[in-house]
Amino acid sequence: MKRVHIIGGKNHGKTTLVTELIQELSRQGHRVGTIKHTHHQHELDTPGKDSHRHREAGAAVVGILSRSMNAVFWPPTATCEELREDRYAEFDSIFADCDLVIVEGDLQTDRPKVEVWRESQGTRPIAEKDRSVAAIVSHDSIEGLELPIWNRTEVALVAKNIFDLASKNA
Repeated sequence: MKRVHIIGGKNHGKTTLVTELIQELSRQGHRVGTIKHTHHQHELDTPGKDSHRHREAGAAVVGILSRSMNAVFWPPTATCEELREDRYAEFDSIFADCDLVIVEGDLQTDRPKVEVWRESQGTRPIAEKDRSVAAIVSHDSIEGLELPIWNRTEVALVAKNIFDLASKNA
């Protein structure tokens, strides 16, 4: 699965960039999937609803099929600390027909990471400490970092660069 991670600090524009990349890559004819990575503990299903009750009763996998949306809930096969990259393999069959999967978040991955950074947020780029960041997307110039800085306003070029980066590292 071709996968790239969009990372950055809070309110630096990760979600906005991801949605613009999806629109641009889709416009170019690519099929794009996304995963939102979070380090928070979330209950994605609604407690008390039938699907949640099925899981609580011991179902290994629970699916929801509706007219407008489908969903599948299953527990991870490994803990967060174990086999971090293998956890993404659990999505392989679901994303098999995607040309690219964009993950919002996950600083611990060994896949390509592109950081969204805005000087106005008052924090330094993650890339200053994390040398595994492949590029930064920003309106601002950054002194002292020797990696590509892609102009935030050039979404088509950023999308091409991200697609190429993911293809090179698939």
